[in-house]
Amino acid sequence: MHRDDEGEPLFLSDLLRGTAEDGESMMTNELIMDTIMDALEELPSEQREVFVMHELEDKSFREIAEITGAGQNTLLSRKRYAVLFLRERLQSLYDEL
Repeated sequence: MHRDDEGEPLFLSDLLRGTAEDGESMMTNELIMDTIMDALEELPSEQREVFVMHELEDKSFREIAEITGAGQNTLLSRKRYAVLFLRERLQSLYDEL
């Protein structure tokens, strides 16, 4: 599991519940993904872009830098802000689960 300076998960895969094929885990993961996708729409476009490319398209920060022209440190910062926003936005969902 990858964590930030405060020990919180940094990657989408770290937020989802196991890889079990049971119905409850699949439904929970689907709910989480739907909520994340809604929350992504609330992000500034630059933060959403780096989050989607890194998390969903599995691109490295070097690849994203080549595509966007932004520096890797800038991309890391955007990703961090996106993760912090998503963590706050999704906290109530995690409290329920």
